[in-house]
Amino acid sequence: MDWDDLRIFLGIARAGSLAEAARGLRLDPATLSRRAARLERQAGAALFLKSPRGYALTDAGQRLLPHAEGMEDRARAGISALAQDDRLRGRVRIGAPDGVANHVLPKVLADMRRAHPDLTLELVALPRILDLGRREADLAITVSAPTAGRLMVRKLCDYRLGLAAQADYLAAHPPIHLRADLGRHAIVGYIPDMIFDTDLDYLAEVGADTPGLASNSAAVQLGLIRAGGGIGVVHDFMLPSAPELQRVLPGAVGLRRSFHLCRHRDADTLLVRRTADLLTDGVRREVDRLEAAAG
Repeated sequence: MDWDDLRIFLGIARAGSLAEAARGLRLDPATLSRRAARLERQAGAALFLKSPRGYALTDAGQRLLPHAEGMEDRARAGISALAQDDRLRGRVRIGAPDGVANHVLPKVLADMRRAHPDLTLELVALPRILDLGRREADLAITVSAPTAGRLMVRKLCDYRLGLAAQADYLAAHPPIHLRADLGRHAIVGYIPDMIFDTDLDYLAEVGADTPGLASNSAAVQLGLIRAGGGIGVVHDFMLPSAPELQRVLPGAVGLRRSFHLCRHRDADTLLVRRTADLLTDGVRREVDRLEAAAG
């Protein structure tokens, strides 16, 4: 498959419907339907599951997606490299959950600003999903990939989480050998009715009780755990900033989630696209660096 074929594939995969993809790709739906059928013949497999609700990726389509996104990233990087003046100018507002905003984005955005001193970056760190349609931000980092609205979504990276507690807390409380032992300990987590993304419902997955200390902020939860308030789920990329914490049940409990980067189709300017490319590269590198430091 050449890049033009993969561009068609990505357009349909992200839009979820032929009509929506046709508008974004500036093709008529009938032409796009023929191109999609030809693409599947070339692939030798069905890439889309068609239904009255639109187009969803099959297993084969899911396997092709990261390769197509990688080619897209390389194509954009090549275009940027050809520009005579590669410096960005303007203002871009980025929304992100407070965990990644506090522990990953500071270095990423500082590096971007040093490389592009005429670029103004505004970081909105809120424990909720920003509304790109209402222009609350130009770019938004999310955990679950949005499926509604006129959004363009790309996967940023995977990241790991696990249980952790302050060393002094662990020394003063019963040992933990099994998940069942968590029932004898204080738990720190999200306020149950303020979990704004189902992928953040960690405690149900690890088998822990309703938290005795709770916050709608991942950064505040980290502070509660560091203060000896109990055991909680901590991002691996946060651990280098909290050396007093120890992992709990590392062999038995390990979570994996993904960050996604979203932008609205009506705000898809060259400045926003190029900022999104830089942000993607920076977040991937910084998460890798911090997770490696965490061990």
